[in-house]
Order: sequence, then C-alpha cells, then structure tokens
Amino acid sequence: MLHVRLICVGKLKEKFYREACAEYEKRLKGYCQLEILELTEQRLPERPAQAQIDAALHRESEAIQTKIPSGSRVIAMCIEGKELSSEQLADRLDHWMSSGTSQICVLIGGSCGLDEALKQSAQLRLSMSPMTFPHHLARVMVLEQLYRALNIAAGGKYHK
Repeated sequence: MLHVRLICVGKLKEKFYREACAEYEKRLKGYCQLEILELTEQRLPERPAQAQIDAALHRESEAIQTKIPSGSRVIAMCIEGKELSSEQLADRLDHWMSSGTSQICVLIGGSCGLDEALKQSAQLRLSMSPMTFPHHLARVMVLEQLYRALNIAAGGKYHK
C-alpha cells in the first residue's frame, strides 16, 4: 500500500481546519497509509529582512529533509509549481506507484513558503493555483486532492 507522508511547517490551530483534515484523513485510509508531520515554523521579527527569511527557510528545510525517507518521491507545494488537473495528478501518482514507488512525501511550507533548494530537489513542484492561500487551508486542499486523485486512480466516482 502507498505510504503518504505530509510534512507541514506550522501547526493547525483552528478547529475547522483540524476537523476538515480529520475528515480527509479518514477517507484516505482506504487508499493509503497517511502520516502527517507538523514541524515548528521559525519565528521571524515583525518586518524581517530577506536574509532573515532565507535563514529561517533554510533551517526549516533542514528539519524537513530529516523527515523525508530515502527513496521517496517528493512533491513540493509552491505557487510557482506546475498546475495539474485532478486527473493528471491521479495519473502521476498511478505512474509512480506502478513503477515501484511506495512512499510519497508532500511538503507544505509555512507562511514564507519553502526553501528554493528544497523545491528544486523535489520530483514535482505542484501549485494549486496562481492565487495565494493560507498554508493551513492548503493542507486541507492537499488532503482533498490526494483523496480525489487516489479515488480516480482506483476507478472511483468521487471526482464526478
């Protein structure tokens, strides 16, 4: 069975986000083993300089890298990534699984995003939209799209 590790910078505080995530976690149990890891977001001053942001992203990247198992396919969520339809994401996941991939890691950065080197090392840089979303909402959206894609790959009807 596919193992999906969602590595998120920042913790969900709002009850409605936690409840939405819990619903998709429950739905995903039929399609994969899901593990969600929450890493601490680096604190920044009120008006950080770019060098401070870069240093924080680098420290977060180091923490993320320790959580990516060897041999995993990595998807970095970023606004400048590739936009895929749900069906295209299903095809990509299905292709990876049929070629022997058993572990996928999806990375969601904190409020400042992800370190550039980390994004460059990912097998897929994925964007939900050119719009900007709160990273907490992005987590819900990623879980929903994973559920949708795995349902499509399994021949389900959820996406219709």
